[in-house]
Amino acid sequence: MNVYPNISYIAKLIADSTRAIILESLMNGQSLPASELAYMAKVSHSTVSAHLSKLVDGNLLVVEQHGRHRYYRLANEEVAEVLEKLGTIAPAVEVRSLRQSSQLKQVRHARTCYDHLAGELGVKVTQALIDKEVIILKEGEFIVSDKGEKWFLSFGINIKEANIKRRIFAKPCLDWSERRYHIAGWLGSAIATRFFELEWLTKSEKTRAVYLTEKGSKAVQEQLGIGLEKELV
Repeated sequence: MNVYPNISYIAKLIADSTRAIILESLMNGQSLPASELAYMAKVSHSTVSAHLSKLVDGNLLVVEQHGRHRYYRLANEEVAEVLEKLGTIAPAVEVRSLRQSSQLKQVRHARTCYDHLAGELGVKVTQALIDKEVIILKEGEFIVSDKGEKWFLSFGINIKEANIKRRIFAKPCLDWSERRYHIAGWLGSAIATRFFELEWLTKSEKTRAVYLTEKGSKAVQEQLGIGLEKELV
């Protein structure tokens, strides 16, 4: 008798190309209706409904009712983390158009991974905070130093407000495009949220890519010592 978790069940759910597109479309933490997910996956409403039911039954997605509409989102951060890690071992994308090449470059430079920052920007922000001794990687988790607690407070993040009962405070998430770690967990989400509040970032309408504004480009260089290529601005 096999006493280990049935990973083949989850693997089969993710392996279907349509379901993979659905999951990837929700990797920025948003909730979307079945009609929009059908459009993204280029399938009929009945087909996407069948796939969504399987993903909900498999605890990869949750569904919420808002009036007459049902909205789907990833079940939790752990699902997003698994998908991100799978990206590190998946074959490289076969680029077939200039548009696809441009979008790939954009998401590699800066994107959201569930509700935190990823790509070159996410990795460089993480490394800058480590170099400044604001955070320390210890036993597989990031901890905030005394110096870091003051730094975050001045940045507009009070780490004493962290809701660690619902999720891990701060952990490394392996970035599929950079092959290095960015910050996930409550702290990673708080940093990303603050970047948007300060209008340092804007979102792409079609992908998970995010773009540094002119204000944001200057700010990350002044406050974190991060120099980034033009594509991020």
